[in-house]
Amino acid sequence: MRVEEFLELSAERFPDKCALICGDRRLTYGEIEEKCNHLAHALLAEGVERGDRVAVCLNNSVEAVLAIFAILKAGAAFMMVNPTTRMEKLTYLLNNSRAGVLVAHSQKLTFIEGCWSQTPHLRSIVVAGTEGADTSNNMDKRFVSLNEILNQPTQPRHPLPKRSMDFDLAALIYTSASTGRPKGVMMTHHNISSAAWSITTYLKNTAEDIIINVLPLSFDYGLYQVLMGFKFGGTVVLERSFTYPHSVLDRIAGEKVTGFPIVPTISAILLQMDLKKYDFSSLRYITNTGAALPTDHILKLRELLSHVEIYSMYGLTECKRVSYLPPEQIDMRPASVGKGMPGVDVYIVDEEGNRVGFGVTGELVVRGANVMQGYWGLPEETEKVLKPGFISGEKVLYTGDLFYMDEDGYLYFVSRKDDMIKTRGEKVSPKEVENVLYNMAGVSEAVVVGVPDEVLGEAIKAVVVPREGVELTGKDILRHCRNYLEDFMVPGYIEICSALPKTDAGKINRKGLATPKP
Repeated sequence: MRVEEFLELSAERFPDKCALICGDRRLTYGEIEEKCNHLAHALLAEGVERGDRVAVCLNNSVEAVLAIFAILKAGAAFMMVNPTTRMEKLTYLLNNSRAGVLVAHSQKLTFIEGCWSQTPHLRSIVVAGTEGADTSNNMDKRFVSLNEILNQPTQPRHPLPKRSMDFDLAALIYTSASTGRPKGVMMTHHNISSAAWSITTYLKNTAEDIIINVLPLSFDYGLYQVLMGFKFGGTVVLERSFTYPHSVLDRIAGEKVTGFPIVPTISAILLQMDLKKYDFSSLRYITNTGAALPTDHILKLRELLSHVEIYSMYGLTECKRVSYLPPEQIDMRPASVGKGMPGVDVYIVDEEGNRVGFGVTGELVVRGANVMQGYWGLPEETEKVLKPGFISGEKVLYTGDLFYMDEDGYLYFVSRKDDMIKTRGEKVSPKEVENVLYNMAGVSEAVVVGVPDEVLGEAIKAVVVPREGVELTGKDILRHCRNYLEDFMVPGYIEICSALPKTDAGKINRKGLATPKP
């Protein structure tokens, strides 16, 4: 199934149903389909051909959603870029992908125009908005008004031909690049459709669901909320961010939202609020992925929102999603991220690639139709993670994440291979120490990293954010850790701060924390 058919089929079934709510704007499936067709024809007029890449550098907005489906209708692959991306990185992404067209807001053109002369493949810019656009000094690029395209009167059009196949490239999703350059994950229509089918199956989504998304569309977790919502014919409430949590929670009540995807930074904010003030009666489920939700957060959310199903999940950009924990298991196994989702097989291997038994930590391997095709233009990097499986001719994904599996087949995340701390000849999982810190009263967020140490090899450093109004000292934290951890796992350095560094996707950014500040 081609991804643009998510929209097309829902527009056939529910032409007058509200598909997208963004601010005070509400669009039906029929309206979105019509506008996307206009934009797709305009992209074809700009020379976009089957398999081309088109970059979208917009905030969460109606225009961003329209651009995604119009690009797919034109037979091209879309590439979402966070609008806060620095000019140097944007230049790299445009050149690496060889994008021929960029969709960007007029207010960003002055900021990013420095990359025009360095992007020879880029020939056209589709400009959203009407303010701040000065294109007088950019005659080497063609500028097209998105507003004019979308607001043109309805007129007969030749139907858009089927311009892509299931196994054609649908999206380039760049990794967050905590180390080195971002890598473009190649996802075909089949990859995305397979992942969307599996996720919506276990979430039991129907056309009655209303999903609120506060995560950026440049983050695949946020992107899939729109793709999946359009697949099952639901309604997507698209928010710019979670910067104003009170307004988001009011929106949940006002729009009778049924699904709320979060990440650990959002759960940390929620648990500092008085959730009893808000109406969550319509909410059916909460999902988490991107980073493991602290066990303490899961238990507190279960207590506060007892009627809401909580899906603890695990995934990575290279295959979108891997596993989920059925809500009925969450009280029994709050630390688990579940079993492989429908259509996905998972197993754990040692350093030689041999399968390991229950309770043994090793690298998680994933096989399924959702596994990426590889990294764009990086065959050597691709070979490091897509390796031969046990079935002749197949390629499986080596995730780089350490897990163990219990006797019932449930998965438990231990650490990224690169994040494991080696101290005093022992291996320490940062997550194990973090879980202890989260169990301490007054802790809002915590992250544990290894720092260089001449004697220990690596020392353990904990960076802790107290809850609002709570005073914590390093001695308090050390005392708590000594009560619950073995000696070699107790942090040697404690840093207390007001906030942790975050990526654009809201994940904790460990880079830069590995310095032995007292």
